[in-house]
Amino acid sequence: MIGKLRESLRVFTYDYLTLKRRIFIIFLGSTLIPFICIVLISYYTIYSILTNKIQNGILSNLKQVELSMENTISNLNHVSQQLAFAGSVGKKLDQMLSLPSEQSFERSKMLSDLKDELSLVTFTNPNIGLTFYYFQKDRTYDLENMGVKDTFAPEKLPLLAAYSGISYYGPHISNNRFDNNFVLSALRKVDLPTRDDVYVYIETGFHLTQNILNNGQFGGGNYHVFLDNNGRVAYSELPQTFAKDTIFPNFSQNQTYGTQNEFYWFRQVSNQGWSIVSIIPKADYNKEINQWFVQIGLFALLFLVISIGMAWVLWKMVYVPLNGFNREIKLMAQNRVQNVTVKTKIPEFDFLLHQFRQMKEQIWSLFAEVERKEKSRVDLEVEKLLYQINPHFLMNTLDTVHWLALMNGQTEIDKLVSSLNKLLHYNLGKLGAASTVEEEIEALKQYLTLQQIRYDFQFDVQMQVDEKVWRLPIPRFILQPLVENSLYHGLSDDGYIQVEVCLTDKLQIAIRDNGAGMSEETIHQLLHRSDSENKKVGMGIGLNYVKRMLESQYGDQAQIRIQSRIGNGTTIQVTIPVMEVQSQT
Repeated sequence: MIGKLRESLRVFTYDYLTLKRRIFIIFLGSTLIPFICIVLISYYTIYSILTNKIQNGILSNLKQVELSMENTISNLNHVSQQLAFAGSVGKKLDQMLSLPSEQSFERSKMLSDLKDELSLVTFTNPNIGLTFYYFQKDRTYDLENMGVKDTFAPEKLPLLAAYSGISYYGPHISNNRFDNNFVLSALRKVDLPTRDDVYVYIETGFHLTQNILNNGQFGGGNYHVFLDNNGRVAYSELPQTFAKDTIFPNFSQNQTYGTQNEFYWFRQVSNQGWSIVSIIPKADYNKEINQWFVQIGLFALLFLVISIGMAWVLWKMVYVPLNGFNREIKLMAQNRVQNVTVKTKIPEFDFLLHQFRQMKEQIWSLFAEVERKEKSRVDLEVEKLLYQINPHFLMNTLDTVHWLALMNGQTEIDKLVSSLNKLLHYNLGKLGAASTVEEEIEALKQYLTLQQIRYDFQFDVQMQVDEKVWRLPIPRFILQPLVENSLYHGLSDDGYIQVEVCLTDKLQIAIRDNGAGMSEETIHQLLHRSDSENKKVGMGIGLNYVKRMLESQYGDQAQIRIQSRIGNGTTIQVTIPVMEVQSQT
C-alpha cells in the first residue's frame, strides 16, 4: 500500500507538474506566503486596535450618558427639594391647604403666588418640564405648569431607582398633554404636616432625554437599555430582545460586557445603583473590521493578479528558449539545417543553444564518418563474396558426382552425395525465405542420413509429428541443431533420439535422448557462447543460433529449455507461438 502511494506521488510529482506549473507554484508561493504572513500579523494587530477603539468609544459614550443621567437626576432632586415642605414653595402649599374653605379669597391669592413661584422655579431651570403636585388619595393634581394627560398614573411609570424618599422613572413618554417625547421624571413626597399623601411630580425638559441618548460616539446603530437596581429592564430600545420588566441576562454575575443573540452589550453602573446598557448589532460592531477585510481582499486580489502576470512573464522568458531548443531538435531529427540563428536575448540560453548547435554539427560529422566506414565495409564484403565459391556451382558439381557414382554402382557414395546435395540445397537454395515444419523434418532426415554414413553406426531416431503442424511456418534450421546436440554429447551405439512436434495453443517441440547428459556449465556455454560449437565437427549451427533466432523472431513469446543430468540424457523443449514467421535475415 505504501509502495503504491509513493508511486502515485512520484507520478503526480514528475508526470503532472510541468515546468509551467512549477514556475507558477513556486512564484506564487514565494510572493503570496510573505503577503499572507503580513496579512495575518496585520489582522491580529488591526483587530486589537479596532476592538480597543470601538470598546473605548462605547464605554466613553456610556460614561457620558451615565454622567448626563446622574446630572439630570441630581437636577430633578434639587428642584424637588425646593418644592418639598423644606422649601419655600412647600411651606406656602401647606399654608394654602390649611386655610378653611370659606377663605376663598386668601386661598385664591396664595394659589396665584404658588403658581408664580413654580413658574420662577421652572424658568430658572430650563431642563425642567412638566411640574405639578399630585394628591394620591384623591388621584388629583394641582399647580401644574402645563397640561397633563388624563392617563397619568404614577404606578404605571417605569421605576428606575428609589432612594431617600424619591422615586425616579424613565425614560418614558411624557405626561405633558402636548409632548410625546421620552423624559425622565421624579416623584417626591412633600411631607406636609397637615397631609401625607401629597407628592411633587417633575419631568425633564423638552428633548433633554433624547439628546442624552443620542449623544453617541459610536458610528453604527447604538441602542440603550436602562436597568434598575435589581437588574430589571426599565426601558429598552430593543424590546424584541430585551423586553421591559425582564431581568437582564447575566446581571447576577456582574458582567460589564457580553453577547446576546446578534448583539454586543456593554454595561455602565451608576453611583445610585441603576445601570445603563449600550446594545450594538454585531454587524455594526464589526463594520470597520469588515471594511478592513474588504480592503485587504482587494489588495490581495491585486497582488495575486500582479503575481500571476509576473509568473506568466517569467514563463514566457523560459518558454521561448525551450521552444528554440525544441525547434533545433526537430530540425536535427529531420536532418535539416536552420540557416537563421535565433537569439533568445538571454545570455545563458544563447550559450546553451550555441553549444547544442556545435554538438549537432559533431553528431552529423560522426554520422557521415559512420556512413563512409559502413560503405567501405559493404564494399569489402561484396569483394569477399566475389572470391567465394558459387553455391550453385558446388551443388551442380555434387550432382555430377552423384550421377558418376550411380553409373559406377557406388550406392553408398550416391546416397551420401544425394543427402549432402539436398541438405546444401535446403541451406543455400532458400536463403532469406521462411520454412515449414515439413521441410524442417525432411532436412533433418537428410542430416541424419549423412551422419549415419559418415560415422558408420546405427542410432534410433523416433519422430512423432502431429499432422496439424506440417504446414505451419517455422524458422529454418531449428530442429537440426537440437538433434546435433544429442549426437555430439555422449550418444552411444545403443542410444536413441525422440523428436516430438505437436500443437496446443503454441507449437511444442521436444528432443529427448539417453546420452551421457551435460552439466549446467556446458548448457550455459551452448546457449550463450557462439563459438562453443563451431569448434566441433558438424554443420556449425549450434544451440546459440537457435536461441538468437527465436529471440529475433518472437521475442519473449518463444522459449527454449534444456533439462539434463550427467548419465541420464538430455531433454530440450522449444515453445513457438503460432503466427506468420518473418523472413530470416
